[in-house]
Amino acid sequence: MHIAVIGTGYVGLVTGTCFAEFGTSVTCVDVDADKIERLKRGEMPIYEPGLDQLVAKNTQAGRLHFTTDIKAAVEQSLVIFLAVGTPPREDGSADLSYIEGAARDVARHMNGYKVFVTKSTVPVGTGERLRRLVREHQTQFDFGIVSNPEFLREGAAIDDFMRPNRVVIGSRDEAAIAIMRDLYRPLYLIETPVVITSLEAAELTKYAANAFLATKISFINEIANLCDRIGCDVHDVARGIGMDNRIGRYFLHPGPGYGGSCFPKDTTALLSVAKEYGGEARIVEAVVEVNRLQRERMVEKIERLVGEVKGKTIAVLGLSFKPETDDMREAPSVDIVKALLERGARVKAYDPVAAEQARRVLPEVEYAEDEFGAVEGADALVFMTEWNQFRALDMQRVKELMRAPKVADLRNIYEPERMRKLGFDYTGVGR
Repeated sequence: MHIAVIGTGYVGLVTGTCFAEFGTSVTCVDVDADKIERLKRGEMPIYEPGLDQLVAKNTQAGRLHFTTDIKAAVEQSLVIFLAVGTPPREDGSADLSYIEGAARDVARHMNGYKVFVTKSTVPVGTGERLRRLVREHQTQFDFGIVSNPEFLREGAAIDDFMRPNRVVIGSRDEAAIAIMRDLYRPLYLIETPVVITSLEAAELTKYAANAFLATKISFINEIANLCDRIGCDVHDVARGIGMDNRIGRYFLHPGPGYGGSCFPKDTTALLSVAKEYGGEARIVEAVVEVNRLQRERMVEKIERLVGEVKGKTIAVLGLSFKPETDDMREAPSVDIVKALLERGARVKAYDPVAAEQARRVLPEVEYAEDEFGAVEGADALVFMTEWNQFRALDMQRVKELMRAPKVADLRNIYEPERMRKLGFDYTGVGR
């Protein structure tokens, strides 16, 4: 089977590469000719551990191809994945212009039966909307419409694709479902559950999953804020509730709030979906607001630690929204650093991967070559992202380099008692 993947962003590139690793012949298509040429040279447009090696391996094996020629890609493919962006509009709803444009382009070049698969996160009703759109531009050949949402974590996307805990296939086209089952057949060896649903249920599943995870994050952040007031340790509370199998221990790590390309966009998009269908999603509304306020609380926490930040040098370690990615989209660091700069602080920062991306959104920041360059002469240190290399720093050396030994650990990387014994004025989140 030959498949095409339209869009070589995070989802499209990982999807195409991993299918090629399964032995499928894959053509990845993008309108950005420069990006395609860089991919042919093995230059990755995103940072994802292991992706460059996998791309090189499958390109060399002849299973993975990159092109701007959508006509050729469509003509030789049975299944076409639509993995283009669905960015939020000003009102929070998803902008479907890219995915509709891709669907029109595919429809114009059909030379037989094709399966259109939305891999991008799209609102409920998009599949049927695409069915009508494709039929407007293609009356000669039949086709199937499938929703196959991705559940990839940045930093662990390859493992998530190769060993998923489920595959969701939403369609009312029996032939398309059979083709998708065959495409995912390599996962049957590890007994991956395949959930067959309607188009609408599959589309809603992605939003519901991300909204639920965002809710867990916002919930534990509120509990952490309460722990700060009470004087107890949120880690004890998280362990106590996480051992309940009905709750689970994942996503119970307090911090400065969620960010990235999915949770902020998908929670606001779900609110738009609810409104479109005449309903409400009050819990999700609260989650979005709690997440916004959490960033403000982190700025207040830093101010309580440092005092007036005007004229002070604040060192920030980590800028990406999470470790093992260079993604700065909706990263808590952006709002927090901007607030410190607006208050007159000087910010020196280091991130092992995301510095180049960070410079585009935080040009006023001074970027250091390493952790110790960032903390030298600082009046306070803020741990923003829990990169592994920050977990066991030589804190004695850090203390000696700093002007004042003050640490705001927004990811609870270090133990408060140990830090205080080392002579740091330390504050965590809910500890």
